[in-house]
Amino acid sequence: MTLIKSISGIRGTIGGTTGINLTPIDAVKFAAAYGTWIKNNNQGKPKVVIGRDARLSGQMISDLVSSTLIGLGIDVIDLGLSTTPTVEVAVPMEKAHGGIILTASHNPKQWNALKLLNEKGEFVSGEDGKQILEIAESDSMSFAEVDDLGIKTKDETYLKKHIDAILALPLVDVDAIKKANFNIVVDAVNSSGGIFVPALLEALGVNQVTKLYCDPTGHFPHNPEPLPEHLGDLSKEIVSNKADMGITVDPDVDRLAFVCEDGSMFGEEYTLVAVADYVLSKNPGSTVSNLSSTRALRDVTEGYGQTYAASAVGEVNVVEKMKAINAVIGGEGNGGIIYPELHYGRDALVGIAMFLSHLAHKGCTISELRDSYPKYTISKNKIELTEDINVDLILQKMADKYSHEEVDTTDGVKIYIEKEWVHLRKSNTEPIIRIYSESKDAASADELAKRIISEIKNMI
Repeated sequence: MTLIKSISGIRGTIGGTTGINLTPIDAVKFAAAYGTWIKNNNQGKPKVVIGRDARLSGQMISDLVSSTLIGLGIDVIDLGLSTTPTVEVAVPMEKAHGGIILTASHNPKQWNALKLLNEKGEFVSGEDGKQILEIAESDSMSFAEVDDLGIKTKDETYLKKHIDAILALPLVDVDAIKKANFNIVVDAVNSSGGIFVPALLEALGVNQVTKLYCDPTGHFPHNPEPLPEHLGDLSKEIVSNKADMGITVDPDVDRLAFVCEDGSMFGEEYTLVAVADYVLSKNPGSTVSNLSSTRALRDVTEGYGQTYAASAVGEVNVVEKMKAINAVIGGEGNGGIIYPELHYGRDALVGIAMFLSHLAHKGCTISELRDSYPKYTISKNKIELTEDINVDLILQKMADKYSHEEVDTTDGVKIYIEKEWVHLRKSNTEPIIRIYSESKDAASADELAKRIISEIKNMI
C-alpha cells in the first residue's frame, strides 16, 4: 500500500518497503522533519506531546518517534495509550510547542500514522504541513550533540485532566445524567476508547455500563470504522441487555456514533445534529459542518434563527471556518464533534457528555430523539474518468448549468435544489469525480445522483 503523505502527516501500512509502506525508517524520517520544523519556529528547548491508540504497531512507532525527537534535542511528554482529543487538550495545558498522535484513526489494524499538531493542539495548517514535507524530502535535519539531547517524561494523568475539563463545561449536566440512570453498552473496538469512554461515563454518574470490545489490545474485532454494517454485535448486545443506547467510537476516539434502544442506528450524520441542537438551545450562535455533511444541521440551526456555514471537506477547514464566524459548535458528518469552548478538535468524549445531557433533559428514548430531526439520507457515488478529461472544466460546466440554484464552489461544486443537495468533488490522486447526494430518503438520493451522473456523462 502506497505511503500517503499529506499536510497533516503520513499514513501507511506497517512492514514492506521504505517509501512505499510505513516502515521504521519512514517513521523516523517524518518525525525528524516535524521536529526540525518545530525547532526552526521556536527559541530555546522545544517540548512535544505524543500519544497513541492501541493498535499493534503503536508502541513500536511511539518508541521510534520519541527517540527521534529526543535525538533532535526536543523534550517529549509521552501520554502513552491515549486519544486524539486528549493529546490535543494536553498540548496547550503543557505549554508544549506541538504534538504527535500515533493513530490511523478508523483504518484497519495494519495501518498506522503520524498526525501532527501545532502549539495550539490543532492540526498543522496547509502551509506548515507543506514545509514539513519539504524538510522530509530535503533530508535537511540536524541532530543534537550529546549534552543537548531531549528528555522523555511519561505522564498518565491526562485521562483525568481531559475528563475533568469536560465535567467543568457549563452545558455538561452531570446531575441530570445521574438522574436519568442510563443503561449503556460501549463498543470501543479494543482500542484506547475502552479505557477513556467507560471512565468518562463513570465520572458522569452512569452506573450501568456494559463493555463490549473494551480491552485495548489492538486486535480489532471488526472493521474499526463506526458504520452500521460493523455494529451488529453492539446492536444485539443493546437489545439483549435492554439497554437505553449504545455508544461506539473509532480507535483514536475522535469519531462518535450512537445506536438506539431497539438496535437501530441513530445515524453517524446525526451525532453532530443532536449535539448542536442541545448547544443551540442553551447558547445560540452559528454552526459549521463540511460540504458533504447532512442538511439537517442547517435546518436545526436556522430553526433557532441562527446562521449555518459550510466549509471545505477536512477538519482543518472546518476549524478555520468556525473561527472565522465564531461558531458555537461544529464538526463533520462522520460523527466528529468540535466544541470550541473546550478545544478546536473532533472529540468523541465531549460529544458523549453533551449528548447524554441533551437526552437527559429531553426525557425521551434515543430513537424518539432521532425521529424529532429532519429526515435525510446521503448517497455516495463516483464517476471514473480517463486521464485526458478536464475534471475542473466539467465541474465549472455543472456550476454554470445550475447557476439558477444555490451553488457553493468552496470545495468542488455543491448544488442545493430545494431540500436536496449534490456535492461534486474531484479526487487529488486519480481521475474520479466523487458524487455525494442527499434527499428525503435513499431512493430519492440515489435518483438525484443518477441524474447528475447522466448529465456529466452527456457533457463528456
